[in-house]
Amino acid sequence: MTIDPNNLVSVRYLVDDVVAAIAFYTRHLGFTVRTDVSPAFADVVSGNLRLLLSGPASSAGRTLPDGSRPAPGGWNRIHLIVEDIEAEVARLRAEGVGFRSDVISGPGGRQILLDDPAGNPIELFQPKS
Repeated sequence: MTIDPNNLVSVRYLVDDVVAAIAFYTRHLGFTVRTDVSPAFADVVSGNLRLLLSGPASSAGRTLPDGSRPAPGGWNRIHLIVEDIEAEVARLRAEGVGFRSDVISGPGGRQILLDDPAGNPIELFQPKS
C-alpha cells in the first residue's frame, strides 16, 4: 500500500524505548510501521494518522537550551474511535494493557484512557449512536 504523506496527520510522541513503542502500537492498536530507525526513531501509521515515535537519541529528545529535557507522558493524546468500547477494553486487558481510567460516559459518547509503554495517553472513544 502506498501512503501519500500529504494526506497524513502527524503527531509526535516522545518514548523511552522505540522498539517497545513499535511493538505496542502494531500489536495492540493495529498500526503499521512506515519507518524504523530504532533506537532513535520510528513512525507508524493507522489510516491517516502518522505517529512519530521519538526516542531519547532522536532530535526531538535532545536537551533544550534552558537545560530541560523533553519527556513522554502528559495529558494531550491521540484519539482513536472504536465501534464497541467494551469489547476493545476487554481485548486490551486480556493482552495485559493497563488503563488510566474506567470507561466514562459523556454527552458525545464513551471514552477510556490507556498508556503506551512510555506513559503517553491514548483515548479510545465510542461515539453515541
